[in-house]
Amino acid sequence: MKVLITGGAGFIGSHTADLLLENGYEVRVIDNLQPPVHQQGKKPDYIPSDIEFILGDVCNREDMSKALDGVEAVFHLAAYQGYLPDFSTFAYVNDGSTALLYELIVNNRLPIQKVVIASSQATYGEAKYECSKHGIQYPIPRSLRQLKNGDWEIKCPECGAGMNPLPVEESRVNPHNQYAVSKYCEELYSLTLGKRYDIPTVALRYSITQGPRQSFSNAYSGILRIFALRLLNGLPPIAYEDGKQLRDYVYVGDVAAANLLVLENETANFEVFNVGGNEVLSVSEYAELLLGITGRNDIPIQIPGEFRFGDTRHVISDISKLRNLGWEPIVPVKHLAMEYVNWAQNQPEAKDHYGAAEIAMKNAGAIKTVVGQPVASVY
Repeated sequence: MKVLITGGAGFIGSHTADLLLENGYEVRVIDNLQPPVHQQGKKPDYIPSDIEFILGDVCNREDMSKALDGVEAVFHLAAYQGYLPDFSTFAYVNDGSTALLYELIVNNRLPIQKVVIASSQATYGEAKYECSKHGIQYPIPRSLRQLKNGDWEIKCPECGAGMNPLPVEESRVNPHNQYAVSKYCEELYSLTLGKRYDIPTVALRYSITQGPRQSFSNAYSGILRIFALRLLNGLPPIAYEDGKQLRDYVYVGDVAAANLLVLENETANFEVFNVGGNEVLSVSEYAELLLGITGRNDIPIQIPGEFRFGDTRHVISDISKLRNLGWEPIVPVKHLAMEYVNWAQNQPEAKDHYGAAEIAMKNAGAIKTVVGQPVASVY
């Protein structure tokens, strides 16, 4: 079987391509190699020579027609990510490319046997909580006023009391930023059109995916990349809010295994699955982990009283649905972090990119400061 991977030169795409090759698939990749993921605009060295590579844009009809010619399955992983308020770009790239993919399959009667769509845990927004008095709640996003006052935790909408975050299953979403909305719309396009035209389709909501090949320059690539690069360059990790946000993390190799599983399993057709990790860590706990791995326990964690507007306070994915298909996250967070640090230390471009990204996000209003915050605190 020949498989197309959109965004296949990127982080998850390249690891998926490797696993497909190991399992006897023919692999074609389409990628535009554009910043911020690919700063040099060239094909990465980790792309094997036996992968057919197309330099192209997933929003371009001619490029995608060429990429789809002769393939039998598609992993649609290409996406626009970030915190900047260029809202139309999220819709144009993420939703437009998905609609174009199905349009070409239907209009050209292409023999596509499966489409796997990369969605995101971000679609859950503030996800699921429990109030001791009023039970399960799905809260709205925290207001700008609340955040500017440094009041971080989610409150029960009925009584105003604090609540406990719970793992969230696939049955309900609550997107509240531009990226999350675009990914949920992508799910709606793919599953609706897939069912209507009998194109087996699966949507995977990835938790925070980590490991080698994560872009050094993509501000959206997350906590491991940001914290590790700062520590390797002798700089302190900077935590937004109070550093107590809870997340689950999953190894990129385990995500690739989930991709392969749903490709080969007909039971997965027309379903949505969480792809997450077994461990839940706060941001500060993750920073402490990296302090130990990098041997920089002498560097304090900085908590400057800033926040990213649109961030979720806590989100943890329930992965029992995908477990029932036989998938399990194998690599612990400590091991994936160690692997990333070891890999990053051998990369010449592994410099700290946080400063430039921070300035851009602050200028765009994506990073804001707590009212009356005088100086950075340390953890």
